[in-house]
Amino acid sequence: MLPPAQVLLDRLLTAGRVRLFTDYDGTLAEFAPTPDIVEPEPDLVALLSRLASLPAVRLTVLSGRRLSHVEKLVPVPNVLLAGTYGIEMRTRDGQRIERVEYETVRPTLELIKPRWAEAIDGRQGFYLEDKGWALALHGRFAPDGESEQVLAVAEQIAAGAIAKVPPYLFRILGGEKFLEIGPRLAHKGRSVEYLLERYPWPGALPLFLGDDDKDEEAFAAVQARQGVSIVVGETWRPTRANFRLESPQAARTWLQELYELFASAAAVL
Repeated sequence: MLPPAQVLLDRLLTAGRVRLFTDYDGTLAEFAPTPDIVEPEPDLVALLSRLASLPAVRLTVLSGRRLSHVEKLVPVPNVLLAGTYGIEMRTRDGQRIERVEYETVRPTLELIKPRWAEAIDGRQGFYLEDKGWALALHGRFAPDGESEQVLAVAEQIAAGAIAKVPPYLFRILGGEKFLEIGPRLAHKGRSVEYLLERYPWPGALPLFLGDDDKDEEAFAAVQARQGVSIVVGETWRPTRANFRLESPQAARTWLQELYELFASAAAVL
């Protein structure tokens, strides 16, 4: 059993600086019924604003959602926001970064999209999400056997389409009743590495909070730089994480404790 994240707080204070990376859905907030529901939560926005105000913390929200959604969910200055697993970013000073040319990936996605739509046509519990840079097929509310069958067909469609383009362009991601196709650089681990190299902050301890298998890639990236990772949720799946928090609400409580610890330390200085 992983230790609770509360035991990590003193280590973070000793480090003095924290590069805090966090996922959004399933980590800071419960999952919305569909990914296209974008409703910012005032209490969470206020908490992230407090964290972003700390001189000893640099905050990045790194989500699988498209960047335009992340910007609406986290309308907070001085925070680096990254969407589609880090393909598209808005830096702390407002600069836009796109790490893949849109025109190189969109034509293939346009071939796949109508065939995925056809595969779920008339079926209940499925949702096709178009992120611009990627396509995701959600079957969370579909019956188990049906979702398995439909996602298998969708994976065959995607594999056939990307077999006709350079192999370095795309990858297919699976998950619990979930399938996604997007650029190979849509990878949270590579995005964390990119940000740590492009925006170094000497002496800062990298820390990542996340809940699912896409976040495991980021856990590995921060641990390779002597950082730490926290998995959020009650699942007992295998994980690289060092610590655990049982729910998004527990993650918010822990982040508030982190804020209070660093705010108190700053007040003493």
